[in-house]
Amino acid sequence: MRKVILIMAMMSILGGCGDGGSSGGTGDAATTEARADSTLNPFFTEWDGPFGTPPFGEIELSHYEPAFMRGMADHKAEITAIARGGDYPTFANTIEAIDRAGSLLTRTGNVFGAMNGTMTNDEMQAIAKNLAPLRSQHRDEILLNAELFARVDAVYQQREDLELEREQQMLLKETWKRFVRGGANLSNPDKEKLKALNEELSILSLQFGENVLKETNKFEMVIDSKEDLAGLSEASITAAAETAAKRGHEGKWVFTLHKPSLIPFLQYSTKRDLREKMFKGYTNVGDNGDELDNNTILARMASLRVERANLLGFPSHAHYILDDNMAKNPENVYELLEKLWTPALERAKGEAADFQTMINKENKKADRFQLAAWDWWFYAEKVKKARYDLDEAMVRPYFELENVRTGLFDTVNKLFGITFTERHDIPVYQEDVKVYEVKEADGSTVAIWFSDYFPRDSKRGGAWMSAFRKEYYDGNERVIPIIYNVGNFTKPTADTPALLSADEVGTMFHEFGHALHGMLSDCRYESLSGTSVSRDFVEMPSQVMENWAFEPEVLATYAKHYQTGEVIPAELVEKLEKSKHFNQGFATTEYLAACFLDMDWHTIETAEEKDPEVFENESMGRIGLIDEIVSRYRSPYFRHVFAGGYSSGYYSYVWAEVLDADAFEAFRETGDIFDPATAKSLRDNILSRGGSEESMTLYLQFRGKEPEIGPLLKRKGLD
Repeated sequence: MRKVILIMAMMSILGGCGDGGSSGGTGDAATTEARADSTLNPFFTEWDGPFGTPPFGEIELSHYEPAFMRGMADHKAEITAIARGGDYPTFANTIEAIDRAGSLLTRTGNVFGAMNGTMTNDEMQAIAKNLAPLRSQHRDEILLNAELFARVDAVYQQREDLELEREQQMLLKETWKRFVRGGANLSNPDKEKLKALNEELSILSLQFGENVLKETNKFEMVIDSKEDLAGLSEASITAAAETAAKRGHEGKWVFTLHKPSLIPFLQYSTKRDLREKMFKGYTNVGDNGDELDNNTILARMASLRVERANLLGFPSHAHYILDDNMAKNPENVYELLEKLWTPALERAKGEAADFQTMINKENKKADRFQLAAWDWWFYAEKVKKARYDLDEAMVRPYFELENVRTGLFDTVNKLFGITFTERHDIPVYQEDVKVYEVKEADGSTVAIWFSDYFPRDSKRGGAWMSAFRKEYYDGNERVIPIIYNVGNFTKPTADTPALLSADEVGTMFHEFGHALHGMLSDCRYESLSGTSVSRDFVEMPSQVMENWAFEPEVLATYAKHYQTGEVIPAELVEKLEKSKHFNQGFATTEYLAACFLDMDWHTIETAEEKDPEVFENESMGRIGLIDEIVSRYRSPYFRHVFAGGYSSGYYSYVWAEVLDADAFEAFRETGDIFDPATAKSLRDNILSRGGSEESMTLYLQFRGKEPEIGPLLKRKGLD
């Protein structure tokens, strides 16, 4: 079990015992209050529900702040006890002890982070703002604790003489590195500067993300004329009517910036002026000069990140981040991006020319117009239909969400032998959420998995995976992980179930790959388990799963018409296969543009604040991005890098594509995409190992050789 903190130590941190605990009356009152809190606050007691899952029905907003405060106090007391331990520093009493410390804080933070991303409101955001500087200060107090680092360093310096297993060696190395990268070697004045920088960055990052969410929810395009619905599917129209009713526009239609509403509108609406309105609504999020504008925030963040990197001895934020990743430096990232950029841009220019040809054919000379960014999705669908007799509307009926989920489970079962059983006795935080017990072939439980797939105003955009509890060992007992996936997929309507786009199917498989990384983890230490790997390796397990989604034999297991039950026809599968390279110029170019933008922001080497619009235009101008394509994320709503963990790391998706294409080639080389030996190697060498070994070492143990870019270029049709 985790270390239990003595009540006196805890109360000393909380200030309840006064100077040395001499005030008995104050101490008694504080103890009584603490006991009352333990009775009322579910975070202060062990969770005795199935598998120790969070008791969502008992958790209230008022519980979070006290739980965070006590969690930080408990953690501080544990850290103080380690730092001031009288015994000679050893791996067990220092490194392992640090890894075990802070269980209440971790548990609270895991649940709060999940709820603030999926069920947020003004009150929860206010709690997050209040806690952000305190949590930043708490982290810094630990990493900048000179007594504690002296013990960590003492163990690290004798590492060659210690008889440590490989995972122990990695824990020692990563712990020492975390302290050094956190400023442990700085002078006291510089430590204070670092604390101030981290605190301000934590607040700005939180505000950036809140602004994106609020502005996304704020936008709505209300349509009151049926003529303005021309070209849209009945499913889109029905969904828009339901959205209108919920937003107080009964009898009208409302389209939003949530992807299930936005993308079909851009693909099928014949009203060019309305497509432009929707597209600009999306690309101007955070850039409207109002109270939700993010330009000042992001410019300040870029500046502060330079200051912090310089303080820690790095020329730029990118140098600081990449030093701890597989890429190692910005030059290697730019080299990778440029290898793909040239062929992708040429392909995109060709696609634009094809679309312009169609525009010219469809319109009299006087009515012709130049292809614009808000036309791209529309004409991509038209050209695909003309060239391959294929469009999104033809495949959606075969991608009913529950069938896709079943196909996903079947795929994973064939690969790794695990099964999924829905549990109705485990509390959920929202009615759309489903919970599954994940079992090994022998019937033993390996993990618990939550899925939360539909958009709502309280949920941020995108799709992701995380954990309510990561996997680790308590003595010799494996503590099973509690993993969750979140998406913003097309919702069911009154008339139809949730019918996914091909892109949404790929996203479901992708995020489940992350979930497998967390669920199949078999690491002793929590800080190394699951997805605790370098940023440019973490996407490999997720992206390799995408490869199975559209394989014909996998499609046959889940792609069934929601009305007739008919398996997707072979000719439609053939059309999907023939069209797989279609629009790859656009898809690759808009993504790479965002990678370049991220890297350009974070290779700045001076703290002078930049004008975001000027900076972004110069960045896109340098790479020659054509006017008809906008970077997948513009700076004011680039959450990955200004409100997430991907700063100087958005390139990692393409690096992971190199890895995943090469990894899937290992299956193809056997002639069986479910080859048992290759699947076992993938699980044993990557999915179960977390960060217990260097990322490239893990990949080499799986593949037997370094990854090659050839399979990726071939898959994209760019070879």
